[in-house]
This record gives sequence, C-alpha cells and structure tokens, in this order.
Amino acid sequence: MIRFSRELFELLYGTDRSVLAAQLKRYNALAELWHKRYGTGDKDADFASLRFFSSPGRSEIGGNHTDHNLGKVLAASIRQDCIAAVRATDDNTVYVYDPGYNADYSINIGGSEDERAQAVQKGAACTDADNPPREEKGSAALIRGIVQGFKNAGYKTGGFKACFTSDVIAAAGVSSSAAFEMLICVILNNLFNGGKIPLTAFPAIGSFAENRYWNKKSGMLDQTACVLGGLIAIDFKNPAQPLIEKIPFDFDKQEYALMIVNTGSGHADLSEAYSAIPAEMQSVARALGKEHLRDLSFEDIYENLCGIRKTCGDRAVMRAFHFFEENERVDKEVRALKTGDFTSFLNLITESGNSSWKWLQNICIADKPESQPVAVCLALTEHFIRIHNAGACRVHGGGFAGVIQAFIPRSLCGAYTSYMEKALGYDAGTGQKSPVFAMSIRPAGAVEIPT
Repeated sequence: MIRFSRELFELLYGTDRSVLAAQLKRYNALAELWHKRYGTGDKDADFASLRFFSSPGRSEIGGNHTDHNLGKVLAASIRQDCIAAVRATDDNTVYVYDPGYNADYSINIGGSEDERAQAVQKGAACTDADNPPREEKGSAALIRGIVQGFKNAGYKTGGFKACFTSDVIAAAGVSSSAAFEMLICVILNNLFNGGKIPLTAFPAIGSFAENRYWNKKSGMLDQTACVLGGLIAIDFKNPAQPLIEKIPFDFDKQEYALMIVNTGSGHADLSEAYSAIPAEMQSVARALGKEHLRDLSFEDIYENLCGIRKTCGDRAVMRAFHFFEENERVDKEVRALKTGDFTSFLNLITESGNSSWKWLQNICIADKPESQPVAVCLALTEHFIRIHNAGACRVHGGGFAGVIQAFIPRSLCGAYTSYMEKALGYDAGTGQKSPVFAMSIRPAGAVEIPT
C-alpha cells in the first residue's frame, strides 16, 4: 500500500479519520488502475515510480460573471478534487485513462506547430494553434490547449501516462473542467519544469485552452480559485497580473455550512448561452470605445443609454448593469468577512442572487422556458430560508443549469438536506448520490502529493 504525508492529507481532506481512510483507499485504487492499464508486471516497481497530483474544485461566492470583463470575484477551493497517478515518458505522447469519464486515449504533443499543421493537411490527428483537430473534444482538447499554452510561454512539455479520477461534480458549476486543467498544468510543471513555474501563471493557460480549444469564452476565475486554494478575493483589472488576496475567514466558526445543490441538469451543452454573457457585456463596452466594462462605470452607460439600447439590445444593457453592481458587491462582501459582519455578508449573497436572477438573467434558458431546474431549486431554498428566518442562497457559477449555493445554519443542515432531497426525488435505496452537498473550504490548491 502506498502511504502519503498525513499532514498534507489532513490539509487537503480534513481530520476526520473515516474521510482520510477513504481517500487513502481512493489513491491506492488509482495506483492499481495505473498498474493494470500501463504497468510492467512488477507492481512494486510501478508503485515506486508513480507520482500523485490533486486539484480541487471551486465554489464561486461573489462576482457572478464578472471575471471575463476584468471584474472582481470572491471564491474558494473545496475538498472535492480531481486526482491523478502519473509517470513521465520519453515519447512526447500523453496517455489518459479515466474509466469514470469513459476516457482512454493518447495525444502526440511533439513537433513544432508548423510540423503539426503540415500533418493536419496530410490527415493526421494533430493541430496548429488556430485549428484544433475536430475529432479532439473534451479533456483531449483541453490537454492539447494547455500543452500549447505552455509552449507559447516558453515552458517545457513532455509525455506521460496518467490515470485520473474525480469526485468534483461534473457539468454542474463547481469547475470540474478547471480542476482538470490546473491538474494538467501542475503535472507538466512538476514533471518537466522542476516545479518552478508560479501557480499564478496557470489560470491564463487554462483560460486559453478553454477559449481556443474548447470554444468556451471563460475568464480566469475558476482556474485561479482551483490552483491557489483557500478563500480568495481576486481583482482581474490587470489580467496578466491579477491582484489576489487571501481572506482569513472560517465559515465553520459562524455555525454555518456552505451547501451546494445539484439541480439535476448539466451545462455541458450550454457553451453558447455562457459565451453570450461576456459577448453582450463587451458589446456595451465597445459601443463606448472600450474593450471591457471594467473601463467604464454605471454612469457612462446611463449617459449614453438610448444609443446603447438601440445598438446592443436591452438584455446586454441589463447584464452590464449587473456587472457594475456585482463588482461593488464583492468589495462589500470582503469587508463584511474581514470585520466579522456575517449578517451583512448573508444579505449581500441574497442581493447577488437577485441580481443574477433579474439583471444578469442566467437562471433560465431563453429558448427552453419549460425547463427551469435552477429556478425551482432557488424557489424551494428561498421558501426554506423564509420559514426558518436564516440563511441565504444564489445561483452558483455560470448558471442556466448545474448547481445553486446556499448558506444554511449547521443546526438546519439535516432538515434542509431532507427537504431538498424529497423535492428532487432522491431515493437513497437506488444507490445514487444525494443532490445536496455540504462543502468545506480547502486551504491548498493544486499540488503534488509526495509518497
């Protein structure tokens, strides 16, 4: 059995003995999987050569859809993570095996971009920076983009064989994709760059991979929260060097839990809806000669409102209004946490949720009015909070589908869990996972775990 540093394990997963035992079993099962898929027959030698990595999911707490317009956010990494068992190779090929996602493939990452472009013309499955191969989707496309991002920055890359597993909820707004992206970055950093690349370099690479190779116009909020860990405030005014501040606040001491509810609908096919939000915000900025809303103010929009409405449309204007209000709200949330004013913080969470509902409009899909799972779960949670006169809730992450977020007193967590499970038709007898999760903030971001 492979052993890990207890101190680091407790940092990543907490001190509950049953949880630590389950995580140890999880890592050893991953090593066994690697041995069966790629091993030499000598299990001891295979286990001794493996390196292990972990990257957490994240919870966005403030700053809904602000990062892509250089705004401010408040976010935290969570205990749920994506992990990998890895061994470097010398053949410039990345081998991936993840039965949980039905992934078993290899990617040739060698050669220059010109050589790969020539190979594409000859029908080979490789790419240049502007034309990712059509047959590469999902994690394969992300790996291709991350490798190219490393090369663009002058960093070293190389091949490896890896088995992955993840307990980050997929396609549900807690950044399973960003957790995977940052995991690949840390693997490449530690295997081929001596671990010398600063973690702050990786969010831009992850965003590049999503934008260019996955057709998702995301900012860097998800990646930054995943890779750095803890509760952090981020100001993206200078995206090349965002201002990052660790916020020393313990929700547990407030006797409150951060709850995530899986609404039962994934957002894997909603890239167009997500991409429309930054595009519409930027259309408003460009109408006034700027690239991003961060370069403008609410008053700038107001003074030119009639023309902007004609040029960009009313929804774009409403989304711009949300940006300005949400940006200010993040500052207020940070101040409330720093001063221990938890009541004000909860009120701000409620305000943020209302703004996303009414102004940002990322709760329901415009062309599917019959499907409103996020709206239903928010309505149920608002009813529960009103009955018990405690708590706050809001849409979580990109919206339209996925999960919602709720801050619930610990004394009511059991009641809230049962209430939402019944409403969503959860049946423990079927062996399925509960749609309600109590999250804990993880102090560490993406790391290698020494044995």
